[in-house]
Amino acid sequence: MQYKNLGKSGLKVSTLSFGAWVTFGNQLDVKEAKSILQCCRDHGVNFFDNAEVYANGRAEEIMGQAIRELGWRRSDIVVSTKIFWGGPGPNDKGLSRKHIVEGTKASLKRLDMDYVDVLYCHRPDASTPIEETVRAMNYVIDKGWAFYWGTSEWSAQQITEAWGAADRLDLVGPIVEQPEYNMFARHKVESEFLPLYTNHGIGLTTWSPLASGVLTGKYNKGAIPSDSRFALENYKNLANRSLVDDVLRKVSGLKPIADELGVTLAQLAIAWCASNPNVSSVITGATRESQIQENMKAVEVIPLLTPSVLDKIEQVIQSKPKRPESYR
Repeated sequence: MQYKNLGKSGLKVSTLSFGAWVTFGNQLDVKEAKSILQCCRDHGVNFFDNAEVYANGRAEEIMGQAIRELGWRRSDIVVSTKIFWGGPGPNDKGLSRKHIVEGTKASLKRLDMDYVDVLYCHRPDASTPIEETVRAMNYVIDKGWAFYWGTSEWSAQQITEAWGAADRLDLVGPIVEQPEYNMFARHKVESEFLPLYTNHGIGLTTWSPLASGVLTGKYNKGAIPSDSRFALENYKNLANRSLVDDVLRKVSGLKPIADELGVTLAQLAIAWCASNPNVSSVITGATRESQIQENMKAVEVIPLLTPSVLDKIEQVIQSKPKRPESYR
């Protein structure tokens, strides 16, 4: 496993990481989570991602209990969680000072940890002044409940505004953004965020490298596997949007490239994300140890992605976003 600095910070995270979205609390219990997490650690993963909204808090409870029972030393791992959707009440969601403080304390209680390494604002909140959010995130850091803060699914403009407020107030700005990034979702990472990498040293922990499993090729046979994400009732609409003929045709077109390299489609897709120098860590998901073992081999694929191989991939997917004139 390789380790990269999270943006311009001194925090080092594994190139591939593990996220509890969908799986913990929906598909996996504590016993299964322990085997999954230990398999990740055995492959060098040190970064584990969660959120207060995942399985309505149950994902944090499962991860915390699993880590406690595994007996890991807290300083050996990097744990993150995200705040925005904490419950049904009017003050249980958003990025007000009230919810950031109360939501963080509730997350730490569920995780049974004194702190998280990274705390994300899970979405932008148009109803809360950015200055209030920046001050609240700094309060959390000052209290020692988190070491760093970041954003997830924010726009470049919103991140720039947060940094503007932080600079003006002599406070800490967000060091990381967590966007979706894969061969079919590229605009933010490769175009919109370009000024952020140099201006603010933003790092990225990207999610959905396999486009919810589409890039594994398992949906190309025409049927949805019963143990897959798209078989879950909550993901039927996403399945209908994702499993379109043009996308599946492109996935089939990637198969010869993967075969030529002697790797799976999943390994090719994950390595492709990790090869972007602005990506600090690619968040993977899994319900079985065998999936982790396959995913982790993507680290060995990264050096195989030469410019000529990347060109071949681009000829198939044809999804490269146009760069703004000023960034060329």
